[in-house]
Amino acid sequence: MPIRVRLAVVMAERNVKSKDLAEFVGITESNLSLLKQGKVKGVRFETLEKICDFLDCEPGDILGRERP
Repeated sequence: MPIRVRLAVVMAERNVKSKDLAEFVGITESNLSLLKQGKVKGVRFETLEKICDFLDCEPGDILGRERP
């Protein structure tokens, strides 16, 4: 997968629990888990914005592109 998801790393750095983030964003913990694992096909900008608001980060802090 060319897109690397660093959400779990950023959450760990900030001591954030999945339950708290999922509740703030308005998604299930199951969907958050799939997102953390990079197993989703897409993410809404609104969801990404809420995640970044809660974690006080930029989208580039949690998503990156793997280069060959």
